[in-house]
Amino acid sequence: MRLQGKVAVVTGAASGIGLAVAQRLADEGAQVVIGDRNVAGVEAAAMSIGQAATAMALDVADESSARAIIDRAVSLHGGLDIVCNIAGVLDFGRFEDVDRGRWDRVIAVNLTGVYHMCHAAMPHLIERRGNIVNMASAAGLVGVPYNSAYSASKHGVVGLTRALALEFSKEGVRINAVCPGGVKTPMVQQTPPDNIDWQMVMRSASWLDGGEMAEPADIADAVAFLASSEARRITGATFTVDGGQTAG
Repeated sequence: MRLQGKVAVVTGAASGIGLAVAQRLADEGAQVVIGDRNVAGVEAAAMSIGQAATAMALDVADESSARAIIDRAVSLHGGLDIVCNIAGVLDFGRFEDVDRGRWDRVIAVNLTGVYHMCHAAMPHLIERRGNIVNMASAAGLVGVPYNSAYSASKHGVVGLTRALALEFSKEGVRINAVCPGGVKTPMVQQTPPDNIDWQMVMRSASWLDGGEMAEPADIADAVAFLASSEARRITGATFTVDGGQTAG
């Protein structure tokens, strides 16, 4: 119960890592306000978590939507301690096939969405010396082929995390990023194009357990630690949970 009495907002909570994080924070004692564009999915997630969870429609790419979920958490619970920016999209393909619309969509959700949430939440986090955990990626630390927009967005999340960690250190607000490798989520189950070099892709995969992908709960473990007081001296970190993908 490391998060007893804390109030958290979790984005992308209808499935995958976001759902696992919301469940874990609630299990640790937090009140969680969870959001997703998949309204039915996030409402079902709140029902499964129980009384500690409140669901809300959320599009992190929309500044007003991001501000609304922060305002809801504060109005319901009197303040805000933790923001977990988990919402994200993956667009796998050759660079020449990534048109401006595909590029803009990935950047809007994965990077600008993190900006929107951090910007809306920061005054409340300063009041309670809270913290932010951003979901970056191993693709935010090294290049991953056929993931140009995704990799660029996650490198941006890493840079934003580090910049904010320094800027708000005197206010006592911690900002960290978790960088997973492959994780068994609906996002990675999309059918990839057949015109890519799979040998190149596999060379950038994780090594642990023969390249076996992580479970969402593995990533939630890292998020819960960084959100807790046990990580009180950690800020500006890129916390890798990638099976050794970025070690070599």
